[in-house]
Amino acid sequence: MQLIDWLIVLIYLILTMWMGLYLSRKGSKSLADFFVSGRSLPWWLAGTSMAATTFSIDTPLYITGVVANRGIAGNWEWWIFGISHVIMIYIFARMWRRSEVITDAELTELRYGGNMAAILRGVKAFIFAIPMNCIAIGYAMLAMVKVVEALEIWQNLGIDGSENNLKLLSVIGVSIFVLIYAGLSGLWGVVATDFFQFFLALFGAIIVAFFAVNSVGGIQELITKVPEVMPDKDILSLSPLTIGKNGDALINFSKTAGITASTFFAYIALQWWSWRRSDGGGEFVQRFAAAKNETEAEKAAWLFNIMHYVIRTWPWILVALASIVIYPNLEDRELGYPKLMIDFLSPGILGIVVASLVAAFMSTVSTSINWGASFITNDLYRRFIKPDATQPQLVLVGRLSSLLVTVLGGIAAFLATDVATVFRLVIAIGTGSGLVLILRWFWCRVNAAAELTAIVASFFVGMTTSLVPAFKIEDFGLRIMFITATVTFLWVTAMFLTPRESDTTLDEFYRRTLPGGPGWKQQRMKTGLSPAQDLGKDLQKVLASILLLFGALLATGGFLLLKPNIGWIFLIIGVLGWVWLRQLNKSKILPMPRPGLDDDDFV
Repeated sequence: MQLIDWLIVLIYLILTMWMGLYLSRKGSKSLADFFVSGRSLPWWLAGTSMAATTFSIDTPLYITGVVANRGIAGNWEWWIFGISHVIMIYIFARMWRRSEVITDAELTELRYGGNMAAILRGVKAFIFAIPMNCIAIGYAMLAMVKVVEALEIWQNLGIDGSENNLKLLSVIGVSIFVLIYAGLSGLWGVVATDFFQFFLALFGAIIVAFFAVNSVGGIQELITKVPEVMPDKDILSLSPLTIGKNGDALINFSKTAGITASTFFAYIALQWWSWRRSDGGGEFVQRFAAAKNETEAEKAAWLFNIMHYVIRTWPWILVALASIVIYPNLEDRELGYPKLMIDFLSPGILGIVVASLVAAFMSTVSTSINWGASFITNDLYRRFIKPDATQPQLVLVGRLSSLLVTVLGGIAAFLATDVATVFRLVIAIGTGSGLVLILRWFWCRVNAAAELTAIVASFFVGMTTSLVPAFKIEDFGLRIMFITATVTFLWVTAMFLTPRESDTTLDEFYRRTLPGGPGWKQQRMKTGLSPAQDLGKDLQKVLASILLLFGALLATGGFLLLKPNIGWIFLIIGVLGWVWLRQLNKSKILPMPRPGLDDDDFV
């Protein structure tokens, strides 16, 4: 990096720090201000923040490794979550906002009652805030460390040492910086900086893609050379499925696919509903809870989906393809992204892209720090240690919790070596609990024992099958299937062996969230309240939106990869989904009253 690159990065860091410190005043007023921005976020800010949260520095490195090792079809590992994210728009976003919780763990004592609900809240808050969250922070930090190492930043500053010592310095350096503004300003500082960080990170990704593709000779040359470099893998296919010929079955699994048939089946059939955020949980709950109202929460969810799946997917994939051609023998494929930056970006441009990667890193880690601290403060300290804590005390605990989460995340980053492996671990330890999290909103029989069993079992079964040599299941698809089947059996058994929740608890939950569907008939009759959602119509909106989202995603890929037939097919699918969705969203027009009739005559 040249002097101008350092200056650009430094200016960015100073501006980010200034914004975080300035907004620390807004986050210091109360727990709601610190963790949910006083419930006053507009949809465009909440939605962009959600997109920035999932746009970490680890993502382009992860996708570069996935494409090189498993082909473009390997991206179904995260593309498939688009189904649950679309369901989140129309089924869950409004209910989360109506619940007015600060964390998803807090919902447990609204949905369930008694000691079991309290135990569930505490266990869930601990597991999500410490092991799960810190592992996720760790792989984001690991990606940042890889970029620091590739850019030889410490060496440029005149600091030499062993690989582990330099890695430790990198972890400490990035941890301290992001902690300062995330720990001081709370969610206000996180979402405000997220807005600028997202667009800077997206701009940086487009710059890298432009220079990487041009360095190969353009899209046409890139598409031609990739199969030549890797003839043993079908890198360019959007799916591992192929159309049969000469008497073969209509649909076959490609012999050169980078992923196994069982893994692809697990992605499509299980992963999107089986994971722990199947109902839009996690950091997204903070954004829904922070939105001005239910409509704003729904709009924020749509904006996130467009940004996350349609807009930013393909710049990363193009860079990954270019890295395959330019560095065919690279041992650590994830390093292809930062190497392309160093080798092909001119001074000044490199500084902008490095700043964009720092922005991507900070947007994700700051959110994870704030989210983890919210569990510790709201669901552990205030709930079990000091229920009468004042608002300033809670804000202080939130900041100290941010420090704890950051330190543990740094330890995870120092111990980890591979971003993609850690990403799969995060999925595995959260798999299996998704179905009970969905059903708790729509079936009154689901109780605290069922959810507690699902959360604990998914964590331990996922860890055991991922890390313990004697029980490790190497094939990721088979691992997901085993975890899902085991956890589902355990929580269903626990549910039927324990009593249902009290009528008082169920009535209050229904009164607060007003879910649709047939599972709350008794509560509907007792409270006299109609559901606030038309579940049948909302499910149609989900199907239409899935066609629209994946049609747009795959049509863009088809045209970029010079596969016009695929592009046109998915474009038509996307347009049909859009037309269907527009039809569903049309409001029913009430008849105009005739002169001499009261409005009450139409009620």
